[in-house]
Amino acid sequence: MVSPSDFAHRNKNDTQKTLHTRPAAAMGILVIGLAAIAFGLALSVSVGAADIKLATVWEAIFHFNPDIQKHQVIRELRFPRAIAGALVGACFAVAGAIMQGMTRNPLADSGLLGLNAGAGVALAIVFASAPSLSFTSLMLFCFIGAAIASFIVFGIGSLSFNGLTPLRLTLAGSAVSALLVAVSQGIAILFNLSQDIAFWLAGGMGGASWTQIKIIFPWVFVALIAAMMLSRSVTLLSLGREVAVGLGQRTRLVQLACMIVVVVLAGSAVSMVGPIAFIGLIIPHVARHFVGVDYRWIIPCSAVLGSLLIIFADIAARMINAPYETPLGALIAIIGVPFFIYLASKRKGEL
Repeated sequence: MVSPSDFAHRNKNDTQKTLHTRPAAAMGILVIGLAAIAFGLALSVSVGAADIKLATVWEAIFHFNPDIQKHQVIRELRFPRAIAGALVGACFAVAGAIMQGMTRNPLADSGLLGLNAGAGVALAIVFASAPSLSFTSLMLFCFIGAAIASFIVFGIGSLSFNGLTPLRLTLAGSAVSALLVAVSQGIAILFNLSQDIAFWLAGGMGGASWTQIKIIFPWVFVALIAAMMLSRSVTLLSLGREVAVGLGQRTRLVQLACMIVVVVLAGSAVSMVGPIAFIGLIIPHVARHFVGVDYRWIIPCSAVLGSLLIIFADIAARMINAPYETPLGALIAIIGVPFFIYLASKRKGEL
């Protein structure tokens, strides 16, 4: 007869053997990635309808002169846009990483599982009923919309004799997302909001401002810290509920905490730039490939890589068809759709 303590000890040993991590690779990604983010921010500020030299960017940041028009453009328009891109990329990527670990679903992403679309419906309702509402209130409505959508998706995905499988969850998310996007568009047509909603649904950094950044930054900062604190628990969940319970983890409490963090991250990002999908799908897989399966490394590396992806994708969005902007969501989808098809084909046996 195996005692509970022996069972937990055996699970702990098995877990340590299962966790193949590469801390050196993770540190390399963090150090090089942060340097690349700094360069990307400077490049993002310098690129636009009128290119600005990097030396001018440096002067505008550290020796700001309000009488110089380029300094005003850099400080009030381009720099907040670049900072917002870094924050949004980290939000979507970390939200996806947590969802993949928590659900053991490699196809999980806040966009594919309906959270972005839920926030979109909330945004459409606010645009239609209270267009003068503050950005803080708008963000809170996005949180509520994302939370309701997640409960609907998980509820529908659980309605089967075989329980909640990864692909069934993904299919439920895709169906609910399609429905919620249709509802958003219906509200937009009914209340003559088509132009505003269409711009937001396409995804883009053009509307980012310092006011928005100041409002979402505390939420994002706390959520990212919470994600790091939950990283060990997410690692255990990713190894299976039996392993997590055997090591004494209160799985339902951890899952609830994870969902709160995901809703805050996804809601914050969507309220600022729109429902950009696939970032939370792609980036955690890339991070996992380089650093292993320990979420204590996957989550910070995902944050860095997600920021890089959005920063440079936003630069590309402004350069491809200058002086017009290509929708950022469309650029990410060009990479994300083939990646999703590849992952789905590998998991087709679970349908």
